[in-house]
Amino acid sequence: MTWWEAILLGLVQGLTEFLPVSSSGHLELGKALFGHTEEDLTFSVVVHGATALSTLVVFRRDIASLITGFFQAKSLSNSPLPARSYVGWLVLSAVPAAAIGLTLRGPLESTFIGHPDRVGALLVVTAGILWLAQRLPGAAAPLNGGRALLIGLAQAFAILPGISRSGSTISAALLLGISREEAARFSFLMALPPILGAMLLEIGDVLEGGPTGTALSAYALGAAAAFLSGTLACRWMIQLVRAMNLGIFALYCAMAGVLAMAFL
Repeated sequence: MTWWEAILLGLVQGLTEFLPVSSSGHLELGKALFGHTEEDLTFSVVVHGATALSTLVVFRRDIASLITGFFQAKSLSNSPLPARSYVGWLVLSAVPAAAIGLTLRGPLESTFIGHPDRVGALLVVTAGILWLAQRLPGAAAPLNGGRALLIGLAQAFAILPGISRSGSTISAALLLGISREEAARFSFLMALPPILGAMLLEIGDVLEGGPTGTALSAYALGAAAAFLSGTLACRWMIQLVRAMNLGIFALYCAMAGVLAMAFL
């Protein structure tokens, strides 16, 4: 992988992890365009780690509030929700994705990796999800364990390349009557356990034959691009969810999916 390819793919990963267009789907399409037909575990781990770091930076105050509130049995600093309950809901929301990742990871990878046309079909499904989310008003239903688990089921569905994780989880939260701002915050915070879990699953394979020299430099550039673009995209997406301006992403996913199916 060349430096410029790593930078472009890192930018794609960072932007699409938080924008509702499927980061895994776009990475597959990007690799297909560059002619990389095999999975690069090292690059995947590096850019996902950079993306997780961007989440920690953007939500550092919320995370700090969760940590201090958890140990001191207090509510969140900007919410009446108990910190310990919120942490429990984040863990609960990760259970469905963890179950599918541990049991169906291999078959799913063999079904979609190297098949950009199938990824394109799922991007069209994402377009439908976003079209629905655009029309859901959001309300003021409280977040609880049951709702967190249902949002986690939506996240598990997004393990398929082409299904947007943020689009699915935010849409599910809005469908359950949760406010737009809380839907965005919970969606982004609940991404941390699956991202870190996927890294742990892949880190063993990476350590067996990590990159050196030119490859290491390329991956470092890709990680930096993923971190910077992920930080910008995360902040941008929060504003978009508040304004419910998701229609443009539905149109984009539909067009990208059709083009992938037709030409890739």
